Amino acid sequence: MRVVATSNDPVRLSFLKALLADAGIVPIVLDQHASVMDGSISAIQQRLMVTEDDYDRATRLLRDAGEC
Repeated sequence: MRVVATSNDPVRLSFLKALLADAGIVPIVLDQHASVMDGSISAIQQRLMVTEDDYDRATRLLRDAGEC
C-alpha cells in the first residue's frame, strides 16, 4: 500500500475516493479514527492509500484532476 494523498477535509477525501473508484481503483483511508480523536487541531492527517500495482495510475489520475 502506498499513500496517494493526505487530508483532514472529508469533502476532499470523498471526492478523491470517488475519482479513484470511478477509475476502478480501490482506495483505503487510514488514520480516520485517530484523526477524529485528535479533535480540531488536525495533527493527524488521514491517508488515502492504494495498492502498489495501482499507485502510478492513481497518482497520474489525481495529478490530471489537479489534486496532487
